Amino acid sequence: MVPPDRRRAAPAVLIALFALLCSSAAFASIPPVVDGKPLPSLAPMLERVTPSVVNVTALGHVQIRNPLLRDPFFRRFFNLPQAPQEERRQDIGSGVIVDARHGYILTNNHVIANADKILVTLRDGRRFPARLIGTDPASDVAVIQIHAKGLKAITLGDSGRLRVGDFVVAIGNPFGLGQTVTSGIVSALGRSGLGLEGYEDFIQTDASINPGNSGGALVNLRGQLVGINTAILSPRGGNIGIGFAIPIDMARAIMDQLIRYGRVRRGTLGITAQDLTPGLARAFGIHGDRGSVITRVAPGSSAARAGLRVGDVVVAVDGAPVRRTLELRNAVGLLPIGRRVRLTVLRDGRRLTIEAVMTAPHHRTLEGRRVDPRLAGALFGNVAQRVTGSGGGARVERVTPGSPAWRAGLRRGDVVVSLDRHPVRDVDSLRAAAAGGPRALLLDLRRGDGGLFLVIQ
Repeated sequence: MVPPDRRRAAPAVLIALFALLCSSAAFASIPPVVDGKPLPSLAPMLERVTPSVVNVTALGHVQIRNPLLRDPFFRRFFNLPQAPQEERRQDIGSGVIVDARHGYILTNNHVIANADKILVTLRDGRRFPARLIGTDPASDVAVIQIHAKGLKAITLGDSGRLRVGDFVVAIGNPFGLGQTVTSGIVSALGRSGLGLEGYEDFIQTDASINPGNSGGALVNLRGQLVGINTAILSPRGGNIGIGFAIPIDMARAIMDQLIRYGRVRRGTLGITAQDLTPGLARAFGIHGDRGSVITRVAPGSSAARAGLRVGDVVVAVDGAPVRRTLELRNAVGLLPIGRRVRLTVLRDGRRLTIEAVMTAPHHRTLEGRRVDPRLAGALFGNVAQRVTGSGGGARVERVTPGSPAWRAGLRRGDVVVSLDRHPVRDVDSLRAAAAGGPRALLLDLRRGDGGLFLVIQ
């Protein structure tokens, strides 16, 4: 027997089920227009844009090094090889076709860094090998090229016109699932100081960006490319609604140089600087605490010829406000050689405008065999000193496959920041640190957005 409460509830349940079925049927047949107007949808825009977004597969090798192998006694006792072993690695990311005629594709440096082979898969399933045109680790931008017919390039937008609250769509290949679209808004602009890249001026968005989305497109509702998805902020590696994209204005300027020169030819002024603090502002008699204080002007530099002085407070570059030294570094560090720049500075209570010309940084190279025979095959170059005065090192400009340096594990783009625990600021200090006899070399390297130690016997 059914209890009384069950008998009373049965009609109500049937009525609810009937209503649910009716509502489901009604929902399934939502009319395409309401009051003579079509319902809003992103589908028409995405149908135009998605063929321009590709999947990028980078095939390479990574070293497997057991910490116990650093112990000479352990190696000798077990008769183990000294050379590090390697395993094949496959990284999956995204890219955006920006030039259909020449097959140029924008992506992230960290997607293709140290790749032996790059493959590009189009929206229609076709796959092509790609050639690396150029890469810029400091901004995490890279350009690759494929030769294929029927390519469709995306329209480049103007990231300078973005506003917080604008709707945006992220397109990429998250977790290798295949092309995926997510939507959201611009959460913030001008994000920097995150320690993700050397030059930071990120668009922050809550459109879902996950591993594999790197190098993909951030587009506005017109289908214009406004950013290159590059990173997320997450304690566990998943999306929590904080993603970052490189503004297309920055990416386009870098792309143009990579296509023309194969690298970014950044100019320099020859200054170092630090943030203006309240204490410094009081000492200089300045109202407010926004700006960047010049702490050094290199003799004979463009800044010295233009008349910049130690103690000048830079408050604007080409009319754009400078609140922190990071903003000064971004504004100046991305300008090409020969570009004239206008700096607004505060000096002794006066506001001055000083024009200077970006000049080529002094760049020395040194062959690895002149540092140590075990580094033969590598070519080292100075890392340009940052505007903040920090950084420096010896970058591996190239390394010959199969050479002692290659077998030791060095790769193009690696930056040596210390050797045997001695700081390396340039190629001269690298050679000085290596002097001293046939001992094992302990290299502290910066590779991409990470670091590692390399022991060379």
